[in-house]
Amino acid sequence: MAQPLTPIDEHQHHPENDDQYAGLQVNAGVEQPPIVNPYMKHRKRRPQLSVNDYVEGIVKGNSAVLGQAVTLVESLIPEHQMVAQEVIEKCLPLCCQSQRIGITGVPGAGKSTSIDVFGTHVLQRGGKLAVLAIDPSSERSRGSILGDKTRMEKLAVHPRAFIRPSPSAGSLGGVARKTRETIVLCEAAGYDTIFVETVGVGQSETAVHSMVDYFLLIQLAGTGDELQGIKRGIMEMADGIVINKADGDNIERANLAAAQFRNALHLFPLPPSGWLPEVMTYSGYYELGIAEVWDMIDRYFAHVRANGYFDEKRRQQERYWMRETIDEQLRARFYNDPGVQQLLAVKEQMVLDNQQSSFVAAADVLQYYYSTLK
Repeated sequence: MAQPLTPIDEHQHHPENDDQYAGLQVNAGVEQPPIVNPYMKHRKRRPQLSVNDYVEGIVKGNSAVLGQAVTLVESLIPEHQMVAQEVIEKCLPLCCQSQRIGITGVPGAGKSTSIDVFGTHVLQRGGKLAVLAIDPSSERSRGSILGDKTRMEKLAVHPRAFIRPSPSAGSLGGVARKTRETIVLCEAAGYDTIFVETVGVGQSETAVHSMVDYFLLIQLAGTGDELQGIKRGIMEMADGIVINKADGDNIERANLAAAQFRNALHLFPLPPSGWLPEVMTYSGYYELGIAEVWDMIDRYFAHVRANGYFDEKRRQQERYWMRETIDEQLRARFYNDPGVQQLLAVKEQMVLDNQQSSFVAAADVLQYYYSTLK
């Protein structure tokens, strides 16, 4: 068996330097530099906070601690989830004192620009503002691909504003799974106005509507979208409709679109809130009509607080999210069961081979799971 080769240092004799190999000389090699840069400063690992540390930092309004707590909420690691739930439980008595406003609209309607100017207007009146921007996720990396924070230039540098772009992570309609818990943390941190921006791709509006007090729909004029907006789904959820980019040559088209939306709203029954949604025009880029839009929102809150609908809607939302959490936990437990995973693979192949119908296969898998619960 051949012996393993050993490195030859500069003090050892190289066979190539023998006299028989005249004219050939092998010198010692150059010393290799270290793999790690010796001048690089090692970054200190962030200390692990306890539940009380998180709660104390959140209550004091420490945005760095709040951001770390939101990261825990969004984490899928079980240990992180346990800590996050304890933090949320301790923050619950301090929440629910804010105005939650959902903002949606078709892509390109100017949602981020509008949030920037709306938020600046709110902060000029005092208080603190949190913006939860639900970014669509990359199908490959599951990370945010829009970077809404970079398009809210004024709010991004404001000391009383907290912006949290969260990837939707492929959830239905593009809504982040833990946005509801994030709202609780932001309220405990003293943020009295919370914006929740949707990606504006369809079914995300339903989930956002179930976690906010006021739902604002941003539309555009002259794009052929007026007739689309008259469809019942999104119109019934909106508490206010605003036509963006009402400036320059587009003012007349914006006013015409506003009239069409007002006529469409009269065809719908009065919402449970007793509030007839209003339609207004504005320009987010030129900051025209911002104060008037916010006056409309103030009138809504005064109306629903006076007739008791504000508190009733909050109670309905709490019930809704309790049931949603139950559904989510049941699905997770079912699909993470090892026996279900094995049987599911077998049944899927039988369905693909036309040996069993999908309905019968599903019934067999469910029957197996039920039997394991006994």
